[in-house]
Amino acid sequence: MGVFLTRVTTAVDLTNALADGLSRDALGRRNGTAPSNTIGGQFWCIVGARESYARAFDHGEWQGFSCSLTDTGSPEAVQAALAASRDQITDRIRIASQALDDAREAVLIDLLEHEVQHHGQLIRYFYANGLPFPPDFARRYAL
Repeated sequence: MGVFLTRVTTAVDLTNALADGLSRDALGRRNGTAPSNTIGGQFWCIVGARESYARAFDHGEWQGFSCSLTDTGSPEAVQAALAASRDQITDRIRIASQALDDAREAVLIDLLEHEVQHHGQLIRYFYANGLPFPPDFARRYAL
């Protein structure tokens, strides 16, 4: 697997680690007093993007957004949806390592951009709420 595909997998894994161990209360928290959705809402967007980009990868173009995660307050539901959507992406990466055309490469770049933008947002949420970062995530972003 090339550097690019490894980076996509690493970003997805770092996101999943952020959800591990979060309580229902933590998933319901917002970014301090700033107008924002909840931490669970952030994960809903991530899961939906992964699922939607997986479909886009299969078709070679965007097919629209949808998300299977319906309970953003349940730690078990959030973690399960993140794990399942991770598998969808890593399945495509295994395919991509054999033959990656321009359209599918663009889909994975869009996914990577989306994923790491959420990292930046979630860093603010975690700081605003005094939540600890997983060690690998903290190391990656020097937190």
